[in-house]
Amino acid sequence: MRREATDWRDIRNGLEIPTETYSDQPYIVRTDDGAWLCAVTTGAGHEGEGGQHVVTMRSTDQGRTWSAPVDVEPASGPEASYAVLLRVPQGCPNAGRIYVFYNHNTDRVREVIADRDAYPDGLCRRVDSLGHYVFKVSDDGGRSWSPERYDIPMRTMAIDRANPYGGTLKFFWNVGRPFVHDGAAFCSLHKVGGFGGGFFTSSEGVLLRSANLLSARDPAEVTWETLPEGEIGLRTPPGGGPVAEEHSYIVLSDGSFYATYRTIDGYPVEAYSRDGGRTWSTPRYRAYADGRLMKHPRAATFAWRLRNGRYLVWFHNHGGRFIREHPQRRTIAYEERNPVWVCAGTEVDGPEGKELSWSQPEIVLYDDDPFIRISYPDLVEDGDRLFLTETQKDKARVHEIDPAWLTALWRQDDRAEIVREGLILELPASAIPLLPANVPMPPLPNFLIRDTHRADYGTRDLRRGLTLDLWLHLPTLDAGRILLDNRTASGKGFSLRLAEQGTLEIVLNDGRTESRWACDPGILRAGAGHHVVVIVDGGPKIITFVVDGRLHDGGEARQFGWGRFNPQLRDVNGAPSLRIGKPVAALRIYERALLTSEAIANYRAPSTSSPYSGDDAGFIAGSSV
Repeated sequence: MRREATDWRDIRNGLEIPTETYSDQPYIVRTDDGAWLCAVTTGAGHEGEGGQHVVTMRSTDQGRTWSAPVDVEPASGPEASYAVLLRVPQGCPNAGRIYVFYNHNTDRVREVIADRDAYPDGLCRRVDSLGHYVFKVSDDGGRSWSPERYDIPMRTMAIDRANPYGGTLKFFWNVGRPFVHDGAAFCSLHKVGGFGGGFFTSSEGVLLRSANLLSARDPAEVTWETLPEGEIGLRTPPGGGPVAEEHSYIVLSDGSFYATYRTIDGYPVEAYSRDGGRTWSTPRYRAYADGRLMKHPRAATFAWRLRNGRYLVWFHNHGGRFIREHPQRRTIAYEERNPVWVCAGTEVDGPEGKELSWSQPEIVLYDDDPFIRISYPDLVEDGDRLFLTETQKDKARVHEIDPAWLTALWRQDDRAEIVREGLILELPASAIPLLPANVPMPPLPNFLIRDTHRADYGTRDLRRGLTLDLWLHLPTLDAGRILLDNRTASGKGFSLRLAEQGTLEIVLNDGRTESRWACDPGILRAGAGHHVVVIVDGGPKIITFVVDGRLHDGGEARQFGWGRFNPQLRDVNGAPSLRIGKPVAALRIYERALLTSEAIANYRAPSTSSPYSGDDAGFIAGSSV
């Protein structure tokens, strides 16, 4: 078994939440006594199989240990699935009471009419996304649940009437957190139009609002209304696809509701409500602060508001037209949920109220197996510590976010300084014209080594990385020009060179295997100055490019802006000297992977650290090459 160095982002280093074979939606609320109460959908089989049911458990030590699971619904009953929790806040008549909301196949429907393109006999026998939306109540911090379950009525809308049963049987499920605003409780629900290719053929989001859930002592007296008003829920933007689902809601400081959700269009969607969910702005694809659309597949994308007034959003940073234009987009869009990326959000003034402005992303979680799909997270604030939960459908885990990593993300908007940690070579602009073509090359970190503590002397993965940070001026974009090269005659080492389509390509070679990845095409300009950061992250084994302060995401040219390198790569130590090509005007090399936020800080550092100031402003006197 491979022995590895610790990386908190590796999901296997998380704390496991005990479940049966299947594990989904490990969502947590903090109880009045400070414990964590976790609801999870589990079962002895796979997702959607019989015996799927909801359990809860408590932890008093931040997820290190858990109490024995308590059935909200037994495995012997109808399918019970996709539970979410709401604790009534202090100041309300029912303060401390906890509600659990979930799908329940109360009528034991065993099959439903479906599209024959996916179900040859016209019947779908997976029945965990239909029936009744229900809740139970706990007044003892989740140690037990009411024997009665209570139905939540939902208004029939156009998508329901269009299903094969005309809305008499409704299709739906939910992954979104409930929330409280202005004395009312709100539950998310994703309405489904039918079953076929990609399972759900169409979907849209609604809110179930209760004016008295927080005060009614008798749960049977709780009342509900379905929002938004009208016949349709939250869908994709005009011209978008038929899938809009897994809506995540948060309340902004001015009381506006923010919703974000997944599609099969290659991008996530966002919308705002200024009237408590009754009407919504025209949905739009979510974008970074610089206006570029975020890419995202058909996977959960959740947003959270933190006590410090900041926000986080979870997504997967790939997609675009390569999903939207794919002939099997309904199904292929489910793939590639590893690694997980997050952006930090801040409130800004929009034309009708507060809106969210999103930073550039960082990798927050990953698994070594690229086919593992990480999703359905929750975020827990406990004191000054921040935790994420997640599942890959087999195991659910808790992960504490590194405070230093989080601080770097919070500071991305305003940090403008040269990062010094891990810096092993620095050649400023004033020095490079005076240097020979070759300079001594410092040793670079090993990625893999032999583990002498193992009886079989096998592999130890150190999860190290390296970063190249350089200013350059390219007179032309002709392929083949070498910028950096420490390779030996046999090819061992690394190089950075101009490649096809006017891109920069890094080559990594340990004498046994070679990996390469290039920046996005169409970014570099002949005759212009550029700041380029190449990050080789030995945790998730991913290469990223940050050019002029922007992380590349593939744009319109490719689905992924980031690329994987060979996990068997041992090191890229090559010749004892480093060849520096004339286009390079300043250089830094780090013996670790910088964060996106750190690469941006280097780009924004005062002009005395860079060979030019401003776009196309020209090189500082004495530093041109």
